[in-house]
This record gives sequence, structure tokens and C-alpha cells, in this order.
Amino acid sequence: MAAFRKAAMLGADMWEVDIRSTSDGIPVVHHDATLASGTALNSLTRDALRDHMPDCPDLSEVVELAAELGAGIYADIKDAEAALPTLHLLQEAGIEPVIIGAFNTAIVDTLREAGSRYPVSALVPIGVDPHQHAAEADVIHLCWEHLPAPQDMLTQDFFARAFADGKRVVLWHEEDPDRMAAIRTRPVTGICSDMPELVNPFRPPADYPFGVVCHRGANRIAPENTLPALECALAAGFTHIEVDLHITADGEIVVIHDPKLDRTTNGTGPVTARTLAELRALDAGSWFDPFFEGTQIPTLAEVLALVARYDARAYLEFKSAPPAPVLAQVEAAGLLDRVFFWSFNRDFLHDLRRLSAKARIMARREDYGSLAETLSDYSADIVEFRPDADALEIATLRGDDLLSMVAYMGDDPEVFDRILDFRPDLFNLNEPFLFTRHALRARRDG
Repeated sequence: MAAFRKAAMLGADMWEVDIRSTSDGIPVVHHDATLASGTALNSLTRDALRDHMPDCPDLSEVVELAAELGAGIYADIKDAEAALPTLHLLQEAGIEPVIIGAFNTAIVDTLREAGSRYPVSALVPIGVDPHQHAAEADVIHLCWEHLPAPQDMLTQDFFARAFADGKRVVLWHEEDPDRMAAIRTRPVTGICSDMPELVNPFRPPADYPFGVVCHRGANRIAPENTLPALECALAAGFTHIEVDLHITADGEIVVIHDPKLDRTTNGTGPVTARTLAELRALDAGSWFDPFFEGTQIPTLAEVLALVARYDARAYLEFKSAPPAPVLAQVEAAGLLDRVFFWSFNRDFLHDLRRLSAKARIMARREDYGSLAETLSDYSADIVEFRPDADALEIATLRGDDLLSMVAYMGDDPEVFDRILDFRPDLFNLNEPFLFTRHALRARRDG
């Protein structure tokens, strides 16, 4: 159930749900035919399955949650015995949108014969003629993710034949950003993905193209300052990720917020007292959720590679890491024009400016008596304002080479409205998903 809630947070329109049947005929949500113990799921009653797997939900529970959160259901029927109970449950609940289907063409036939009012989908494996396999279905669902370049098979002839037969098309689960970009604009009903944020990434309005800086990455979705949180933010279409930099005992640069390991890892003590190898052996994910067990503290090099992969940008904050080695890595990666820097340590910022006239450095307006002082200290390129800022000061930077950024770590819709009215170039946010949905809804409604 936690996974379905997270999918909703990430903007999924529908949830793909694998459905099996217990021995007493209850549709349950589970992919495999057997449990980890080797026991066949359909040999257990629902109560017995609860004893084995307390977190395995009934389909009815998922449907109820979908109704609450406004999500649709893509029902993938794994057991023939689950087909009609699933269809009846969905039709009684009135969930929309729904697609219901299976790999097994006999299940597809059963659903069609039962008069499903939902589109029926035939899931098509590799090596099978999709048009023939889905002859009795409404939807051709291509499960071609394991092919090296499945997007190349989506030819005009393929779509012409499918549409001539009255079929819609759904695509495989895709998590590669380049392949996703290639298929996102194809004439399909939907794309499956383990990363729903990648399917339909955020794009700011054309008349106000602001950027979003994700504080410590998508830290509500995955553990802060780790690669899963950072990639989630970039896959979701946000322009910047913000990370905190420390130096290890052997001179490497790592990404973690606190000076000590205790809060976000299973280690203790100062980050700077450990070597990179010692830090990489720690678990930086379990504190957030058991799903992320084994997640490592990332290196700056890994973060820069991620930024390059997504053609994105980064806000790098010096904690214990000094400017020189950080700047050297950024320059070596060819990303100096794609990052900006800041630190509570003002000496670091002056050192950085001496090292590089081209480095883009942020200054906080709240740290100075006037905007002029803010800009003059170390020739800042970006000025960060608070939500209670003077709107006129932000307006004076508009249209200049200097960028304005408003930082807000909360989730109050009234504050969202106020900072949107400032029209800065960037928003530095702890709740980027909430903020952007609010921003787009506000524009749509008014």
C-alpha cells in the first residue's frame, strides 16, 4: 500500500496492479505465483496468506485507496480465477480510468465474454505477433522492455495497423531517460514505468519558465542526499538538485548533510574522521525506509555524472569540503556552467571566487544589510531571498544576468501563492511536488 501511495505522490495516473486469487476466491495483489517460502499463493486462504505476508493487500484495499487518491487501475490478471471477481469489484467501485488485461489470452476472452465495460488489454511478450496476440483485445500492451531498442519497432506501419484494427497501444515499463524521451511523444494510451515521475516530467508554464531546486533531492520520496532521491528529482523534470558536501579522512568528496553520521546512516561520529571506503560500507537508506536498505553515501563524482546524464543543474553547498577539490571535479566534468555554490563558511566563498572568476556563487539576502552589499561581497551571481522578502528587490534583478531564488522549506499553500507572485528565476524547495502541482492548479483555476 505504501508503494501505491508513493506512486500517487509521483504523479502516476494509474497503478499497475498484479492480481492473484487465494484458495477461497479473494483477489489479492501479488506478482509471483509463489511466496518466498516456495508455497503456492493460490493454495492459501486469505487468512493464511495474511499470516505469511501481513503487507499483501486485498485488491479491494487498493481500489479503495485509488478512489481516495483519484488514481486509475491497470489490472494485470495473473490467475484465471481472479478475472471475474476483479472485473466485478472494479465495476461496482466505479473506478476510472481502468484497463484490465492479462498475458493469458484465455483470460482476455473471459473478460470480453463477461461484457467488461473497461478496455481489455492483451500483454504481448517478445517474439509474438502483437496484432495476432491481441486480436480479441482493445489494447495492445507491448512488453518489450528487454529488447535493446524497442522504440525502433514502433513504426508508422505498426501504429497504422493497430489503429485500423481499432486498438489502443500501451508500452512496456521504461526507466531509461533517453528511451523514455523517444517514446513519450508516440501516439500511445500510456507508458508503464517503475519511475512514474519520468513518464510525464514537470514542465513550467511557457510564459513563466521558472526553475525548481530540490533541497537534498526528492527527500520525501527517498533518503535525502542519496542517488535515489537525486535521480527521482531530475527524472521528475526539476531543473536543479541541491546537495551538501563533506570531505573524507582520505581527501574524497562525499554527499551528506550533517557533520556526523548518526542521523542518516547506521554509522556514528564525524564524517571527516572516516575514509571513503569506510563511508561507502555504511547503510544510508534504512533509516528512511527498509526498501532503501544498502543505499550508499554518494560521491560528488556520482552526483555530477547524474547531472550530466539528465542534462540538469546542481546547487553545491560546501560543508566541510573546501572549494578547491570540489571546483576541480566540477571543471573536470565540464559542468562549471551548470552548477552554483554556497556555504555558511564565508571564507570558502571568497576562496572560491579567487580560484575562479567563472564559478557561479549564491549569496543570501538575509545575511546583508542591503541588496547592494549582498551583490558586492564576492560578486554573487544568484541571490536567495526568504518568503518574506521585498518583492521590489526581486523585481530589480529580473531581466539581468543575476538570478533571483526564493527558498521555502514548508508546505503552506498561502506561502506558495506569495512566492509565486514574486516571480523569481528559481525556487529552492523541500516540497517540490506539492509546490509545482499547486502552481499549475492555481494557473489553471484562475
